Amino acid sequence: MSTAAVRGRFQWTVAVPVVAIVLLAATWVNHENPAVLALIGVFLVGAVLASVHHAEVVAHRVGEPFGSLILAVAVTVIEVGLIVMLMTSGGEGTSTYARDTVFAAVMITLNGIVGIALLVGALRHHLVSFNASGTGSALSTVVLLAGVTLVLPSFTTSAHGLQYSGSQLAFAAVASLVLYGAFVFTQTVRHRDFFLPVSSDEYGRVTGLLDEDADGHADPPPAREAWLSLGLLVVALVAVVGLAKLLSPTIEDGVKGLGFPYGVVGVVIALLVLAPESIAAVRNARRDRVQISLNLAYGSAMASIGLTIPTIAIASIWLDGPLELGLQPTHLVLLALTVAVSILTVAQGRAKAMQGVVHLVLLAAFIFMSVQP
Repeated sequence: MSTAAVRGRFQWTVAVPVVAIVLLAATWVNHENPAVLALIGVFLVGAVLASVHHAEVVAHRVGEPFGSLILAVAVTVIEVGLIVMLMTSGGEGTSTYARDTVFAAVMITLNGIVGIALLVGALRHHLVSFNASGTGSALSTVVLLAGVTLVLPSFTTSAHGLQYSGSQLAFAAVASLVLYGAFVFTQTVRHRDFFLPVSSDEYGRVTGLLDEDADGHADPPPAREAWLSLGLLVVALVAVVGLAKLLSPTIEDGVKGLGFPYGVVGVVIALLVLAPESIAAVRNARRDRVQISLNLAYGSAMASIGLTIPTIAIASIWLDGPLELGLQPTHLVLLALTVAVSILTVAQGRAKAMQGVVHLVLLAAFIFMSVQP
């Protein structure tokens, strides 16, 4: 990757967040015109892409596995902001926005991002390899987080329906933060080597850590550019949350007009937020750096639960109405299938294209069942 290419992309990602903030200020009061809404949609997507680009610039500066962590947290901040904004806007689907969006993010990351990364990587390199120890610990953390926050509320009896009681919700929030914090410490301090890209032989067996100095990639950006990207990342995130607030009634009306269940709104949010990260995962898979792709996928799933649920728990103090976190039976089955398939994928430490296809079919089943429950 040439320096000119990096700087070429850097220029448009400087302009888009700034223009998006200006657009947000200019249309905050009056944005009902269809042309204005279309413009808001364009800059919302542009701000998402710009925010992930700047997260990648900072990530490239600090190196792995910190880079994947920064990108995952940046995406989760966007997701949390969108959920809170949609919940504060009211509507009949408010009580399930958090659950629908978090579960959609889990399914998209565990099946969509993992599936496309394995498929692309295996088609290009025949077999792809990764560290089963590090990836396995990430997967187990995601599974426990999903179980505590999305599965248990379907079976508890202290609160009505698919809800947690106040004390149960507080426990789930604290447990989520503890699990996420413990994993971040493991990933970045205690066992950092388990999350770095690995080299392999012709049979896909891991032979050691990848030689990062000989991979032909661009050198890390200078400190000044990284700090500028950090500032623009904050600007882009503010723009994304604000523009999504303006566009949320249109998203809801569109879903309702098509006759789809309100849960599809959560799927749309998750697809929007995670699309740029999916691109980053595919790029790394093409370079035979599937470990980074898996770091992105499982890290995003983990952050989506471990940061979103505590935030929503705090927000529920002043938000009116119930908060349903428990999954419906169909989604419980899909989650169980995803966990089983993911364990079989990760356990070997290497994968073929077929495993990517299996994950992508699971994602397709989730999306289809969301539209036609």
